[in-house]
Amino acid sequence: MAPSLFAAAGGLLLLIAFSSAQTRGDNLGTCVPNDAFGKYCPTTCGVADYLYTYMPGVNKDLDDMQRELETITNLTTGAEETIVYMKDSTTSAQKTSQPDPYFKKSTNMLDDVLRFEKTIIAQEQQIFELQTLIASNERRMADLKQMSIELQQKCTEPCKDTVEIQTTTGTDCQDIANKGATTSGLYYVKPAKATEQFLVYCEIDSFGRGFTVMQRRRDGSVDFKKNWVQYKQGFGYLSPDDTTEFWLGNEKVHLLTASSTIPTVLRIELVDWDGNKRYADYTMFRVGSEADMYRMTYGYYFGGDAGDAFDGFDFGDDPSDKFYTSHNGMQFSTGDKDNDKYDGNCALQDGSGWWMNRCHAAHLNGRYYQGGRYTEKDAGEYGYDNGIIWVTWHNRWYSLKETTMKLIPLSRITAGGGQQAGVKQFGGLGDS
Repeated sequence: MAPSLFAAAGGLLLLIAFSSAQTRGDNLGTCVPNDAFGKYCPTTCGVADYLYTYMPGVNKDLDDMQRELETITNLTTGAEETIVYMKDSTTSAQKTSQPDPYFKKSTNMLDDVLRFEKTIIAQEQQIFELQTLIASNERRMADLKQMSIELQQKCTEPCKDTVEIQTTTGTDCQDIANKGATTSGLYYVKPAKATEQFLVYCEIDSFGRGFTVMQRRRDGSVDFKKNWVQYKQGFGYLSPDDTTEFWLGNEKVHLLTASSTIPTVLRIELVDWDGNKRYADYTMFRVGSEADMYRMTYGYYFGGDAGDAFDGFDFGDDPSDKFYTSHNGMQFSTGDKDNDKYDGNCALQDGSGWWMNRCHAAHLNGRYYQGGRYTEKDAGEYGYDNGIIWVTWHNRWYSLKETTMKLIPLSRITAGGGQQAGVKQFGGLGDS
């Protein structure tokens, strides 16, 4: 009986393991997330539908297992009573002064009883393990039910399985804002030198400024350890509510910065694990073509309270530290395409693509470390500082919680009352 129960338990675990399965809750086929933009699934409504679909079956399995356990417990209790009676009878027979013709047979029975008792003890252990398993699954089911309730509350409106894309188009997000768009979200843009339009997230503020977001780190949900082609084309997920992580793509950023007749400002926004926010602006920002390995250049540090990490940093390891960690004029490197100034491969050692020198003082595509602080041991095989780093704010062994890189024409950066206006208070999902 016990093996069959374990088989049932294994089936239950397998069922729960498949609760994160690939079938969508709306029964419209399978949802296979990939790195292409616009793939934003499953919807919360689909997840809730799916949970409600499979939960009754799991609850029935739990009830069946509970009934089987109660049956086994009752049988075990009866067997234990029989054992006690047989032990008492055998002991009494051994103590009698008169030879008992059944004494020898009772001794043999006692041996059988001892073997039977060992079997019952083993069964009791199996029952205990199954009861622990059921308790664990019941707790998990309670968590899933609570999640279903929360997801259902988010589904007060009809479910949407397609991403909402705004209708206004332009050469960049500022052009879209100039045309009257006031809502932040997904838009199609087509820079002057682009052969076709592409999707971007536009952050449009109350001053009519349109920032084109080129990078977003939120929670570590997207692995930035990608190859040259992926960094060229872009990866991650664009969402209309701005809650996802992505890299827009070097080719798109090249087209956005090379096509503009007005100098472009790169605004970098940073959030640490205590919720503190800093920013840095670089004017005349530009990313070259693939023929020049997407070289990054800028005119000068335009200001901000995060410090100028792109200019390099003196770590105290070598007199040339600052020179060899500056980023202006550096080509882009990935693990499979080394364009840095180091004898080794900075991008391979750090696990992500960036404008590496030898190697960096700023690295916003680094590995995501929960809690921020990490060590050489945490960094893995190479042991180098591979977190999300901006060393003029926090040191190289502190990985930031959130980052944003976004573009805007220089003529619009100070609109609305000072250079710092428009620094988005984006620490934590749902901020606007």
